[in-house]
Amino acid sequence: MAGDVVPGRGHLAVPRRPAATAGAGGRHAASRDRGSVTFSWPDILTGLVRREGLESEAAEWALNEIFAGRASEVQLAALLVALRAKGETEDEIAGLSNAMLGNALPITLAHEAVDVVGTGGDRANTVNISTMAAIVASAAGAKVIKHGSRAASSMAGTADTLEALGVNISLDPSRQASILGEAGIVFLFAQMYHPAMKYVGGVRKQLAIQTTFNFLGPLSNPAQPRAMALGVANDEIAPVIARVLAGRGVRGMVFRGFDGLDELTTTSSSDVWIVSDSRVHRTTLDPRDLGLEPAAPADLTGGDAAHNATVVRDLVNGRTGPIRDIVVLNAAAALLAYRGVSVVVPLAEQMQETKIDVEAALDSGAALRTLDLWVELTNR
Repeated sequence: MAGDVVPGRGHLAVPRRPAATAGAGGRHAASRDRGSVTFSWPDILTGLVRREGLESEAAEWALNEIFAGRASEVQLAALLVALRAKGETEDEIAGLSNAMLGNALPITLAHEAVDVVGTGGDRANTVNISTMAAIVASAAGAKVIKHGSRAASSMAGTADTLEALGVNISLDPSRQASILGEAGIVFLFAQMYHPAMKYVGGVRKQLAIQTTFNFLGPLSNPAQPRAMALGVANDEIAPVIARVLAGRGVRGMVFRGFDGLDELTTTSSSDVWIVSDSRVHRTTLDPRDLGLEPAAPADLTGGDAAHNATVVRDLVNGRTGPIRDIVVLNAAAALLAYRGVSVVVPLAEQMQETKIDVEAALDSGAALRTLDLWVELTNR
């Protein structure tokens, strides 16, 4: 398989940094000691202004301070803008996502599961492709733990559309394990599991730009499934996120359509970063190699939650066409991530097998039964 081979570095050692003296900023300017390493806001922000990358522990410390309410809104805004202007590194995203997980509400579910998710931010306003792919992959045999939220850049996010379908998205965490066992799919509503995000919502809204948090959501599934099929709209961040997953020992795929979609696209080919055995292997995927016809971007356009829910129902009730094709493509990727993707066998060849299984799940009515059962179980 052609492409780059990049080892996942994981978390690197952090050198001792000199202690900073608290200034007039009071508690917000004070340094804090994490074992043998001392961090302070002046040190962190000065380094970022100099375009120096943060070690993972420094990034984790900064977000923990924010989530504890010990950072000012000015410090939060400065951190987010400086990171985005410089470009986030593997260590920074790893540290920040560790803080996200460390502050999330705990939930115990089977780790042998897959999350099918995208970062959003492609501004394409498509139908909920990853949501439909999750349902179909589950019907084909994958255990799916989907983590998501309401719409950010589109008219309807995963949570909005699932709610319109009748899924109870605010389900008590204690019920999720039994539903995963019976239906094969659960949804973890991000707003429920990440209460500390209340400290950043106002600043993000006022900044009104894409920030690091756009990339952290898919890395912050509190159940921490061992497989992922993850779409990333930002072409610079996609390989970075793949390396973060490799460092965690996650398997699966990160991908981005040549058209900019945070999905495997059918309008063109897609870049794919396969994550396997703590390493990243880059390749491309042409949907025509799987017998899928090219689509026009307009074929994939979505609407509000009610419209997108109707699209989901049409899909599981047997409607064919461009939307089914792109869902089949992404569901096949999710099922392959769940089963384990090889870096030796060509990707299209592997996905031909899972494509057969996800098409069978649609054609047999299994996807419809999965959705109906999921709705029923979450409302008991």
